Amino acid sequence: MLLQSGQADRADLFDDPDLAVWPVKDEWPNQSATTTSEAVRLMRKLAERINASGFSLFFCGAQGEARRLAPVLDDNFPGISLLSKALSHRGVESFARLAAESSVPLWWQRCDSRPFLSEAAACWAHEVESPARETLGIAFPVAQERGRHGLIVFSGEDMMLDENLLCDVHARCFSLFEDVSRQRVADCAKSPVVSRRELECLRLTADGLTSDDIAASLGLSVHTANQYLTNSTHKLNAVNRIHAVAKALRCGLID
Repeated sequence: MLLQSGQADRADLFDDPDLAVWPVKDEWPNQSATTTSEAVRLMRKLAERINASGFSLFFCGAQGEARRLAPVLDDNFPGISLLSKALSHRGVESFARLAAESSVPLWWQRCDSRPFLSEAAACWAHEVESPARETLGIAFPVAQERGRHGLIVFSGEDMMLDENLLCDVHARCFSLFEDVSRQRVADCAKSPVVSRRELECLRLTADGLTSDDIAASLGLSVHTANQYLTNSTHKLNAVNRIHAVAKALRCGLID
């Protein structure tokens, strides 16, 4: 196990007095993110505190075997980062199901990398196979009370978390996820009318289908399927169809 082989390295790293626990409660701004831009700013601040170079927030898709992660925002906002694309790919559905069913952080590393969790922190998290090649990452499961489930992921070569920081970051992730989910209601009120066919095409895109797949599923030509996706992208003021899917999910237009 990687967890066992890295125990000595982890002990050396976290015995350093310069790596004292980050006083999150003293430095974290006492405010809610009322816009997506503010949520991105707060997530970037949180990422900086754990030396993460990237972050992504996902909504969990449909229940069961087809469960997927739908990217909502990340460090490349308003675009979509490579990490978000990798973790929302059809090929990582098993990780999406594991994340949706977990209540503890999930972390992964390369065999040649040092563990970035202290020994005590590792007891509160579960090590998994990397869902994205050549990355070190940690995923925090989040949810609203009796509402939507999601995942906030951080990645980077220089991350470092002890037990207290791990717990505090997870709590901050819950707060950020609540803010982003709440924005869905406000965004929905501002959204233009998206037709039933346009929503069907977006929903199938969220399930990982290509334009050819969507056309075949709905009995349309590929040109018509693409036109529906283009229309919905423009109506939602999105930069591409993946961004449109993310905005539609955030607005509750699709599940």
